[in-house]
Amino acid sequence: MAKVNISLDAELVVEVMVLAGVGSPQDAVEAVVRDYIARGHRTEARVQRQDEPRRNTDSLPPLPEG
Repeated sequence: MAKVNISLDAELVVEVMVLAGVGSPQDAVEAVVRDYIARGHRTEARVQRQDEPRRNTDSLPPLPEG
């Protein structure tokens, strides 16, 4: 896998390390990125589930009138 090197404010990284309970800056940043991605996937799934009933009712044939 390709690696990326970036510079971050040390105080931010230390705070993430404490909050995540990890011992290395690398693990802290990876934890934040993985959490962000997982949150995005959960949001997509939730939105998709909410839209599904609307799609199903839109595709129903019209009720006969008369």
